Amino acid sequence: MLFTGRLTAPAAVATFKGDKKVTNFTVALNQRYTTKAGEKREKTAFVECAYWINPGLADYLTKGAVVEISGWMEAEAWTDREGIVHPRLVCNVDNIKLFSAAAKGSAENPQADKKAAAGGETPDDDDLPF
Repeated sequence: MLFTGRLTAPAAVATFKGDKKVTNFTVALNQRYTTKAGEKREKTAFVECAYWINPGLADYLTKGAVVEISGWMEAEAWTDREGIVHPRLVCNVDNIKLFSAAAKGSAENPQADKKAAAGGETPDDDDLPF
């Protein structure tokens, strides 16, 4: 599955089972369409994402950042305090590309972006992820 959207909040890293880490975030997907009557409308779907590869990337996944996500969907469920089961779909992310200025860096080369922001060398065009 491949989709592009905006982060609804900053990413959060969770640690469990000792040293396993996962970066969790939600992406909003907007769909614009026109009704048969000619009225323009928009609807939004929210996709919960789990990124297991690089927890350091969470620093770059800020609210409003535009990201392209590829991964696979997995059905999960959680039970609340009243015993009600809540099903949900989660995208297990394989790859992330950052596109917007809201992001602090790039998934491909975050160290180069940090160095440039600190007044160091600006990365060459070959170092940019897009």
